[in-house]
Amino acid sequence: MRVLGFGDNIVDRFVDRGIDYPGGNSVNVAVYARRLGLEAAYLGVFGDDDLGAFLSEAIAAQGVAVDRCVVKEGESGVSTLRVDDGDRIFLGWNGGGVTVSEPLVLEGDLLDYVSSFDLVHSSVYSRSESELPKLAGRGPLVSFDLSSEEEFRTPSYLDRVCPHADLVLLSCSHLDESATRALLAEAVRRGARMALATRGVDGAIAHDGRVTVAAPARAVEQEQVVDTMGCGDAFLAGFAVSLLRGGWSAVATSAVSPAAAGSPGEAAIERALHDGAAAAYEQCFVEGAFGHGRAAERPPVASMWPAAEHER
Repeated sequence: MRVLGFGDNIVDRFVDRGIDYPGGNSVNVAVYARRLGLEAAYLGVFGDDDLGAFLSEAIAAQGVAVDRCVVKEGESGVSTLRVDDGDRIFLGWNGGGVTVSEPLVLEGDLLDYVSSFDLVHSSVYSRSESELPKLAGRGPLVSFDLSSEEEFRTPSYLDRVCPHADLVLLSCSHLDESATRALLAEAVRRGARMALATRGVDGAIAHDGRVTVAAPARAVEQEQVVDTMGCGDAFLAGFAVSLLRGGWSAVATSAVSPAAAGSPGEAAIERALHDGAAAAYEQCFVEGAFGHGRAAERPPVASMWPAAEHER
């Protein structure tokens, strides 16, 4: 089984630690899938600066293939943050750099390459929405992280993504259970085959149009937590890998509704929720998204945008 992270990469700069870490939603899911024993690759654009080389080398060091990535002239994405009493506070970012401003277009051999994977994962930070329809009927499952921002939960945005996604992830720690369930149902109603909500210490909920399954978080003592960076991505990777190992595929039939087509089934979803929780638990003991930290460069203050404009 093969998983591809398609889209964003970024440097997470902890100003309180003075350390840069490699990361990005699409990168993280590929790295975590590899750690769970699957073959994995990352496809995206690296800046031609030193940080771009740092990102590429760190990802490859995890056993994730990067040979089809492209290097373009421009700066790499940088997100600045600090930790206050165990909570990550995002301070700003530079817009994602060339990775976001000049995303890859899937065509020809590159589209064939992407189509060779069992699962392709992307996110709202990747500007990949226009590429998702190209994967329809070509074989791979598609997962997409819808994050937590309201701008990515409007009917118009959901209609761009959900019809082309087999699994969407929504971060819902700020919502109560009723609102979370309603949001999951809305995502499936708008075309997603399955919707998954992570709710921090309150666990997670998955809905596929037929069944709704909830599972608790795996408890961890706050004083034991090294870092919560990447925990949501780890949950998604653990959830998706569990379903893949259980036989989940993009095969659908006309005999069932789009929401139910190819559904893994309630037992497989419940198992996947527990596997996702286990992966998120293990991630709590990792520094940064997947280690590989190095002394931070001087922050490019002039090019940073405040976190309020776009919060990773």
